Amino acid sequence: MVLSDFEPKGVFGFFEEICGIPHGSHDTGKIADYCENFARERGLEYTRDELNNIIIKKPSENGGDTPVIIQGHLDMVCESEPGYEIDFEKDGLTLEVKDGYIGAKGTTLGADDGIAVAMALALLDDDTIVHPGIEAVFTVDEEVGMTGAAAIDLSELKSGTVMNIDSEEEGVLTAGCAGGVTVRCLFPVSRREKSGGIYTIRISGLTGGHSGVEIGKGRANAAKLAAYSAAALMNEGAKLISVNSGTKDNAIPSFGELIVASDFDVSEKCGEILEEFKGKYPAENIEITVSASSGTAKIMENGAAVTKFINSAPNGVQKMSGDVEGLVQTSLNLGILQTSEESVCVSFSIRSSSAAEKATLAEEVTSLAEKYGAEVSSEGDYPPWEYNEKSRLREIMSETYFELYGKKPKIEIIHAGLECGLLSQKLKNPDCVSFGPNILDIHTPSERLEIESVRRTWELVLKTLEKFAQKGNI
Repeated sequence: MVLSDFEPKGVFGFFEEICGIPHGSHDTGKIADYCENFARERGLEYTRDELNNIIIKKPSENGGDTPVIIQGHLDMVCESEPGYEIDFEKDGLTLEVKDGYIGAKGTTLGADDGIAVAMALALLDDDTIVHPGIEAVFTVDEEVGMTGAAAIDLSELKSGTVMNIDSEEEGVLTAGCAGGVTVRCLFPVSRREKSGGIYTIRISGLTGGHSGVEIGKGRANAAKLAAYSAAALMNEGAKLISVNSGTKDNAIPSFGELIVASDFDVSEKCGEILEEFKGKYPAENIEITVSASSGTAKIMENGAAVTKFINSAPNGVQKMSGDVEGLVQTSLNLGILQTSEESVCVSFSIRSSSAAEKATLAEEVTSLAEKYGAEVSSEGDYPPWEYNEKSRLREIMSETYFELYGKKPKIEIIHAGLECGLLSQKLKNPDCVSFGPNILDIHTPSERLEIESVRRTWELVLKTLEKFAQKGNI
């Protein structure tokens, strides 16, 4: 065990076991089995629905306290470094510890949101912890549209207090978030055969990141760069065979690849494109590599229409908040660009704290895509989580944080999406706070979790629950 020497041992023990179980989005059966077996072995009341959402309940010592919901999601974003071999549906992660941080070799770590599940299981497992009743709510597929939270039945829960452990900066209590929707544009492809030079162009070295957390940092989007490169080469006479980038709607793509057929060597033009990218994104370590071969390939007849749409479509920050300084209000991220024999799929994650702006931006993308011949659909529409001025939970957690560390936590509204909006609809406006330990570079293979931050966050959880176990705090 890599994490056996770190405190809190219960939390890190469960976290390491979780990391050994495949649990990517749309692949949560094994991790749900693990949670179900955990509850059954301890004689705890639980429910599991057909989507693999899990609810586990544990009463307080005297059984009389109103419970608190501890909530997180079971799925993780599965991304790997180019060339790193892993089958996320079969293989566990290889954990590494360096300079006080936990990471995973060559892949995302899944601390978003494995650390929430680990903390909840540690609470349910330890009979020495003073706490009110616990209702642990584990949802699925949060990373691909929050479909688990949208479908879960919470009607049997008794709590109106939700501790959502799905934020990534210690010392921050999140009190509101944006809503979102995924828009998918499918372009049918017609092809014909062409013989000659075939060139594979790979774009790498981009930082990538979370499309809610990092969208305002001006990072390059590899899907947009790939489409721009394809258009530039087609302007010189090359023909597009395929263009691919990204695997998750809510991750800024860090790697792209396009394949073209060309009667001229595209290397020199790719060098010019690279210099242009470096000038526009000096903070990125962008690289372009070209591999040449020859043969017969099926080129796209409508490749120009596809790239014109991508290059015309908006991307990134669209509007900043007029009420909260530095907060992105509305944005979109081109997260998936995927070519098959019959089609090209272009998928956007749209976010906004304004339901009207979210809808307008979705309509804009839809109209533009249909203009260029795409079939458009949307999914995973979720509401914003509105700020509650009178939050007893936030007050108690703020007081507790000050008592522990001598400073007040930051209260924040974020642009990223959280399940609190959907939970608030189902629980009729509960008292919610989202928080968590320091997790850096989430949704990328550089993701890492700070060990000492986990210990402090765990301490905050225990002290907060101890206060809620005392009469008069709920």
